[in-house]
Amino acid sequence: MDERIIDLRSDTVTKPSPAMRRAMAEAEVGDDVYLEDPTINRLQARAAEIFGREAGLFVPSGSMGNLASIMAQTSRGQEVICEAAGHVYNYEMGSMSALGGVLPRIVAAEDGILHWEQIALAIREKAYYRPQTALVALENTHNMAGGTVYPTELADEICNKAHEVGLKVHLDGARIFNAAVYLNENVADMTKKFDSIQFCLSKGLGAPVGSMIVGSRDLIERCRVMRKLLGGGMRQAGVLAAAGLVALDEGPKHIPTDHENAQILARGFAGIPGVQIDPKKVQTNIIIFDIGGTGLGSSQFVERLNQRKVLTGAVDATRVRVVTHRDVSRSDCEQAVRIIGEVVGAGY
Repeated sequence: MDERIIDLRSDTVTKPSPAMRRAMAEAEVGDDVYLEDPTINRLQARAAEIFGREAGLFVPSGSMGNLASIMAQTSRGQEVICEAAGHVYNYEMGSMSALGGVLPRIVAAEDGILHWEQIALAIREKAYYRPQTALVALENTHNMAGGTVYPTELADEICNKAHEVGLKVHLDGARIFNAAVYLNENVADMTKKFDSIQFCLSKGLGAPVGSMIVGSRDLIERCRVMRKLLGGGMRQAGVLAAAGLVALDEGPKHIPTDHENAQILARGFAGIPGVQIDPKKVQTNIIIFDIGGTGLGSSQFVERLNQRKVLTGAVDATRVRVVTHRDVSRSDCEQAVRIIGEVVGAGY
């Protein structure tokens, strides 16, 4: 049996590339709380340049980036409109409420993609005894909808309409470079209407640690305050930023292959009896499929795959998520399909 572990749990599991390790070892560093780490300063400037923004801020995680952006643009007791399956609502420890003092107002949308008509219905009336809507948070790609992508025209419309009624719009763009590859567009054009953008270096781009916030200089200074408040003021973190700079350069080049590998998995899964998935709905590097017809629960299914050295993740009782990334090859994906077919089949 092949002893290689095929880790499809997330694109966060990638190891630093040789170029990243060299950059980390050679990084020039300083105290970033004093704004004196030259490598962090270069990373922040480069991220801002790529997105056509005035400034950027390096943060330890996407969750902190989202929270700092939300806190910088809201006041306690206000509301944030977000999609019901969105990351900011489901996977960030309720931090916008627990730490930011704001309430999520959730709206369910098909494939995780909100439209202005749905958002408009969720905006609170202007009454002093009601919590007031302050911000709309979109997610592109949408993790728990299977990596779905916002068309840029739709995102622009939402931003325009929100601004007309005095709302800010934040983008959880953890995998925005995956969306850019799918749309064959550049991230600056795709995100130009948003007030704040968070994107991850440690997912599709392959860096070991970190995320970025980009926006206006005023927004970034407010986010820097929030980062410090949340305990995210790092010192000689240029060793991490160095890997981020390499990720911005080399990471996007690998994403088309990740998407091709996701299609290999999706088409393979579709041919396994009892597995339900529509490969045409897989847009980027995330595949969520239903195994209810196999007679296995998702926890049992995931454990059986673990025993065969294929690592996946349960979403709920019958759905499983897999994610392609730089450290998973085409042959790995073909092997994973074969093993999953064996696990589902009577011969396991």
